[in-house]
Amino acid sequence: MDKFWLKEYQPGVPAEIDYTQYRSLTHLLEESFRKYADRKAYVCMDKAITFRELDQMSQQMGAWLQARGLKRGARVAIMLPNVLQYPVAMAAALRAGYTIVNVNPLYTARELQHQLIDSGAEAIIVLENFAGTLEQVIAKTSVKHVVVATMGDLLGGLKGTIVNFVVRKVKKMVPAFSLPSAVGFNKVLADGSRLALNPVKLGHDDIAFLQYTGGTTGVSKGAVLLHRNVIANVLQNEAWLQPTLDTLPEGTQTQFVCALPLYHIYSLTVCALMGMRLGGMNVLVPNPRDIPGFVKELAKYKINIFPAVNTLYNALLNNPDFSKLDFSSYKVCNGGGMAVQKAVAEKWLKVTGTAIVEGYGLSETSPVATANRCDIKEFTGTIGLPYPSTEIAILDDDGNRVSLGTAGEIAIRGPQVMAGYWQRDDETAKSMTPDGFFKTGDVGIMDERGYTRIVDRKKDMILVSGFNVYPNEVEGVVASHPGVLEVACIGVPDSASGEAVKLFIVKKDPALTEDQVKDYCKDQLTGYKKPKYVEFRSELPK
Repeated sequence: MDKFWLKEYQPGVPAEIDYTQYRSLTHLLEESFRKYADRKAYVCMDKAITFRELDQMSQQMGAWLQARGLKRGARVAIMLPNVLQYPVAMAAALRAGYTIVNVNPLYTARELQHQLIDSGAEAIIVLENFAGTLEQVIAKTSVKHVVVATMGDLLGGLKGTIVNFVVRKVKKMVPAFSLPSAVGFNKVLADGSRLALNPVKLGHDDIAFLQYTGGTTGVSKGAVLLHRNVIANVLQNEAWLQPTLDTLPEGTQTQFVCALPLYHIYSLTVCALMGMRLGGMNVLVPNPRDIPGFVKELAKYKINIFPAVNTLYNALLNNPDFSKLDFSSYKVCNGGGMAVQKAVAEKWLKVTGTAIVEGYGLSETSPVATANRCDIKEFTGTIGLPYPSTEIAILDDDGNRVSLGTAGEIAIRGPQVMAGYWQRDDETAKSMTPDGFFKTGDVGIMDERGYTRIVDRKKDMILVSGFNVYPNEVEGVVASHPGVLEVACIGVPDSASGEAVKLFIVKKDPALTEDQVKDYCKDQLTGYKKPKYVEFRSELPK
């Protein structure tokens, strides 16, 4: 395949990466533990742990897990928010030779039960706040070993005690639960310190993560991410950012904001794993929805890398104290996970002086497949160029490649593409082409330079009287209205046209009316794209 987009790369970005320089993710992590031993690796609620401490604690927990009799390749679930215990548990499970099943701590009992049963997880590390959910389903699963963490575990004696008291007694964030066989996180570390971690020789084709995806439209599926898939994407991300990071003063430790949840592949790869590969420091934010608290946290650090999603950027921009921060150290603000809206991107650039570098990927691609150059000075409206060692094809409904400038399904081939869906050969076969491209289900258009613009999800398309309406386009227009804070667009059944466009809007201007929204759209959208219904909400689901 002609990679004609390579000539558009930022100087210094290679065409290819070599993931074979590491035997496994464990190899990559242990190199960083040695190389950056005395540097701070993670900081949360003002408490930092160094690479050396992370090395020691993960060995202790890994040894404890091995002593439970778990065999190589056993699935270990991690149900934690962004707290210091997450990187410890992640490194421990990988070093002990296990496969990590990342679990959203906010899952309902039904969702948790499905994921634990489907993955066959035999152990789980869970924050006590969410242990009640586990209690409801554990008897129906294969989970035999439970480690319960508390918010204060790794914050130090007095501070940890105070934090736990506030979380439990003042804020009442820990519902009562009963898991009689559970072991506390710190006891696991203490017991593990008397054990030896047995080194496990892992290879490229061992499974590192089962990353569950697709739960909104049906049964959630586990994307099988091999060690080589994740190594490749860490190195691809590093290669993409390196020319920009090279502009930091010599000796500067790269600082990441880790506000997106670590159970999500975007934050896991771009923050946690790439951060450790670079010897960087990740500032963990357990609750980014507390925007005033988040802004106070940002004020404490010289941030360089800020991965986020459109809604988080937007929420920060609408906090009066955010604009008072010092943004001089910001180098790259990565936008992913959802479409970045032009109005948000332009305001972010105006406030911070740093453009949002929009990228694109999925759980199935570890996750990043494309991105805009890190040296852009304005919003491009595209998802950028294919990453090093990555190919993008735009396919028609029959799987044939379409010409440049024509809409079709985005398909991705590269070392970061998953091995398949866990125990779902039928779903894997449907998602892959015979020549190894993963079919994303997203509709896009690639231009003559190699930049791709997403039109929308195939399944999200609204059909109005035979015309295709793409919600992203409508949302982008409405989001630019000065009275709109947030917007979501869907299709609803309509007796006359089959489907009609409906908007859900969170007001920025309390006086905003339905007629004002419709009049605004009238000037910017052709007839069939205009909203027929407008509903105002106090907030949108996130």
